[in-house]
Amino acid sequence: MGLHPLEFSESYLDSPSFREKVKAHEAELDKTNRFIKELYKDGKNLINATKQLAMAQRKFAQCLGEFQFEYIGDAKTDDERCIDESLQEFSSFLRNLEDQRELMMRNITETLMKPLEKFRKEQLGSAKAERKKYEKETEKYYSSLEKLLNMSSKKKEPQLQEADGQVETNRQHFQELSLEYVCKLQEIQERKKFECVEPMLAFFQTVFTFYHQGYELAKDFDHYKRALQINIQNTRSRFEATRSEVYELMKKIKDSPQEYRQTSPITSEGYLYVQEKRPPPFGSSWVKRYCTFVKEQKILHMATYDHRSGGKIGETESVMLKSCVRKTTDVLDRRFCLDIETTDRPGTVVTVQALSEDDHKFWMQAMGGREPIQYLARAHSKERGIDTQLDEVGFSFVKNSINAIEKRGINDQGLFRVVGVSSKVQKLLSLMMDEKSSEVDLSVSDEWDVKTITSALKLYLRSLPEPLMTYGLYKEFIIPAKSGSPEARLQAIHCLVHKLPEKNRLVLGLLMNHLANVAANSKQNLMTMANLGVVFGPTLMRSEEETVAAIMDLKFQNIVVEILIEQHEKIFGDAPSLPSCASPFSAPTRQSKKLSRQSRPLAVYNPQVLDIQTVSGCSEGPSLAADEGSLGSNESVSSQSSTASATETPPQKAKSNHEAQCTPISPQNSGVNSRKAKAMYPCEAEHDSELSFQVGAIFHDVTVSREPGWLEGELEGKRGLIPENYVELL
Repeated sequence: MGLHPLEFSESYLDSPSFREKVKAHEAELDKTNRFIKELYKDGKNLINATKQLAMAQRKFAQCLGEFQFEYIGDAKTDDERCIDESLQEFSSFLRNLEDQRELMMRNITETLMKPLEKFRKEQLGSAKAERKKYEKETEKYYSSLEKLLNMSSKKKEPQLQEADGQVETNRQHFQELSLEYVCKLQEIQERKKFECVEPMLAFFQTVFTFYHQGYELAKDFDHYKRALQINIQNTRSRFEATRSEVYELMKKIKDSPQEYRQTSPITSEGYLYVQEKRPPPFGSSWVKRYCTFVKEQKILHMATYDHRSGGKIGETESVMLKSCVRKTTDVLDRRFCLDIETTDRPGTVVTVQALSEDDHKFWMQAMGGREPIQYLARAHSKERGIDTQLDEVGFSFVKNSINAIEKRGINDQGLFRVVGVSSKVQKLLSLMMDEKSSEVDLSVSDEWDVKTITSALKLYLRSLPEPLMTYGLYKEFIIPAKSGSPEARLQAIHCLVHKLPEKNRLVLGLLMNHLANVAANSKQNLMTMANLGVVFGPTLMRSEEETVAAIMDLKFQNIVVEILIEQHEKIFGDAPSLPSCASPFSAPTRQSKKLSRQSRPLAVYNPQVLDIQTVSGCSEGPSLAADEGSLGSNESVSSQSSTASATETPPQKAKSNHEAQCTPISPQNSGVNSRKAKAMYPCEAEHDSELSFQVGAIFHDVTVSREPGWLEGELEGKRGLIPENYVELL
């Protein structure tokens, strides 16, 4: 388990566990800050101390290899795994370069030093400043609160009101600052993955230019470089989409904080001041405790916790509730008090003080036998109040929209990303939901442009009472996206799709077929499967709860949609076999590709040279990709590693002493006699002993090689080695 998500609702409770989570995030940022400082220092050594190059490179490589990114949530995407592993890959390359003693590195200040230092100062520095403000406001609020609670109830009403108002102002300011600090922490945790790795890629580009074999090394490294570029861009796009959702949730909580107070049907929790009586003549004292009331068992757990004591959790005391009675001010000169009678300590009454009148009512309702506060399940609100249903009218609108888009705008740049005018979108959807006027043929109508139609289609899908892929199956769809082999992911999603209600499955299949057509034209419209996954992930599936943890699963929703698009013919064409769906989803370990470092180094990437432009993951405006070679194709690393495509993703060749390079998947065949074979994947030989071939090539006189995982065969008069899992025996 990585870092816990920091829920906005928890910042209102300000519980000890929440503070522990915040401390963990702060510690991770401190670690990152130290890491960047150390990396910066080592980079300067590489520039100014060329005579100590070997020592500096070893230290630099060690720093890279030992650092590992922490992640929020319970799993990482394939893109994040590749990004996380990239530091170890870079470290391995540096150790190899140290043996070659080639020309010293130059010009790394602009490509490595400045971006890292900028990130450290602007991002990590701002987090440190926010941390100080947060600690200061914490002290200010709780000090003013204690002062208020110690105020005599016999004070004049204006004085009491003034004091209440001051504390309320401090509380609001503290909670708003807490929300912003929580958001800032999580934003930087996500941002650092690409902000730190990208300059390192640029650094490696610089290194290659000063080596005699730089050109050959860069050519050998091209596959990894492109894959990592896509990893970073996918992660960046998902970050932008996730960030917009987080900010939207934060805005909702700011507007209606009481509606988002995290109350469970099982427990109620929050701070109470507990009166501790002492022997005469010492009187009594009031101690702040974090209390959790278990409703069914009627047990109140009280943990001592003070922010000023270094945030340490003290002893926990538990009592069993018998009754709860309001304490009047004529008996005790303190407001918001309750007398709790216990069953495990007959005759003992525990007096507690709530933080405010609202908090007093909350505890009275929780412990006094009144109607309990039910957990507020906030269903996803319908946009603009349009009544949409998954019925014949809706199905007709989906088909009508798809037909119009494919006839009129399949090659429009930023299709589904560029949004229409809101009022026109609302008007079109309202019109199409009217049975009397829903027969309008959008493919020939000049009144509605393509971006209005695409926006109306997305709005229809978002406005359904339940997402197209249903709340009930949401978690089941997310599980295979988080782990497992490509084949297992495909099998699990195939089975789950056929668990959907028939009308949902029909509409989903129709939509996926359409999106596959859109992705097939990505060279013109720049909407790859990865980009379409970002657009339609939160549209087709979402959690029933609005929490930061749910938002962090957006990236896995995108992966599910990518698999549905890429494998739509298999998933929607045939029903899965019963045996394949009978057993629960298994998650075998995913093997990452490792190249031999004796002959080929790690990736090179300089964003200033490549000048990559991509479609923004946050705004839906027409910001479009220009680098067709790296980002304009239908491929994304997440979709390649999430699916088993026999036509796009070749298997991994067995490692031999000559290290042929191709893309990995699990092997298929073994143990053959002399016969013919057909190539199922293309492969380029890297050694004289290997054969290069394209898909469909026919090999003659095929025999088993002495090298495990390899065959020997003849192609066009030349005999050589063939990776066994790249061919099908005839």
